[in-house]
Amino acid sequence: MNKLWYASLVAFIITAVITPIAIPILRKWKFGQSIRDIGPSWHKSKAGTPTMGGIAFAAGIAAAMLIFNGLTNGTLIILTGSIGCGLIGFLDDYIKIALKRNLGLRSWQKLVLQLIAAIVFIIVGMGMGAFDSSIVIPFTNITIDLGLWYMPFAIFFILGTTNAVNLTDGVDGLASSVTAVIMIFFCASALIPGVAYPYSEGMSLFAAACIGGLLGFLLYNSYPAKIFMGDTGSLFLGGAVATLALMMKNPLIVVIAGFVYFIEALSVIIQVASFKLTGKRVFKMSPIHHHFEMCGWSEVKIVSVFSIVCGILSLVAYYGVYLSV
Repeated sequence: MNKLWYASLVAFIITAVITPIAIPILRKWKFGQSIRDIGPSWHKSKAGTPTMGGIAFAAGIAAAMLIFNGLTNGTLIILTGSIGCGLIGFLDDYIKIALKRNLGLRSWQKLVLQLIAAIVFIIVGMGMGAFDSSIVIPFTNITIDLGLWYMPFAIFFILGTTNAVNLTDGVDGLASSVTAVIMIFFCASALIPGVAYPYSEGMSLFAAACIGGLLGFLLYNSYPAKIFMGDTGSLFLGGAVATLALMMKNPLIVVIAGFVYFIEALSVIIQVASFKLTGKRVFKMSPIHHHFEMCGWSEVKIVSVFSIVCGILSLVAYYGVYLSV
């Protein structure tokens, strides 16, 4: 248990030290956020805020893992999933900023890279015995072996989760706060007595490190944000959530614990489908956090309410995992 606190503390300190150093450097290099015209008009004031800040907490989390879990199979598997996705986000951010292409990677390019990252992680994870082709049904001890269908299922899950977290990163501190809460859920789940995950210690350490790293980042990312995580950070976090869920053999639990991610992505799908089919919009703006902004909610209120909802549903999800052990 002490190692969890130390891992969290180390990740917090490293992130809290690196981030304020990175802010003026990123500002000097003109690595500032571009604000798209389709977003809320008042977000224009955020233009030029340094982005790619996800590098700071990714470094803190990775360092904590290496210090307290060593270069073990568990560390390699977990970092393959999270850093693999984070590198795609880094490339996307770099293209947006350095090459002045506001949309970054083209959709097909990002999809291909995410497919490669997902396949590599699945092969590495299964090869090292972190998981197999079976998944657990939440709130039961029923396990279903997907066989050959596991690969496409896991790929879809990884891509869906990473992109959902990416969509959640739309107001100051939202993705950081929600993911910190979800990481508490993962850390606690990996410590349930009688749990039989092959790399339980590494999973709990990684989740604890994520909590510390995100809290360190929130010192500068909460409203009004002095730095954004960028796709570098949001895809890293999406990869981290997907990695832990697959290692728990319980990916379906993310629909509950990660309901905020799910509803953010679903709101975009509903909005696009409704507009194309009927010419009308269901929400004032999507993803759904922008809808609440348009309804007059402050960014602080959105983050607070979404985090509370995430916390309540994470407790429900924890009970679901407990019943599955």
